[in-house]
Amino acid sequence: MNYYFEKDTNYPFGKAVERITEELKKEGFGVLAKIDMQNTLKEKLGVDFRNYTILEACNPPFAYKALQAESNIGIMLPCNVVVQQTSENTTKVAVVNPVSAMQGVDNAEMGDIAKQIQAKLKVALESV
Repeated sequence: MNYYFEKDTNYPFGKAVERITEELKKEGFGVLAKIDMQNTLKEKLGVDFRNYTILEACNPPFAYKALQAESNIGIMLPCNVVVQQTSENTTKVAVVNPVSAMQGVDNAEMGDIAKQIQAKLKVALESV
């Protein structure tokens, strides 16, 4: 089982970040943090890196359900989304596969929650 789902787009990098953020919102997710890896790697290591942003997405109702079902599940939250420029004309968007991520959690209720979150993330990704 793959740990992510991805889609190539023809959007410029900034537009791809904007589009996935909009589509996540439609599925009930908010972006808690936006990590600019290109800038971070330049600042911390002095290296040049492609446009690469990590969005930490959270769906509060599902996060609440998960926290009620498994007290330490916050270690696995939020759902990460990666937007990266792969060529001059292509930007890839990838979302975590929560079902894969929850395989190590011995709690059947978490598996059910992960399936519901997975469906919402897939809808957002396909809508980009």
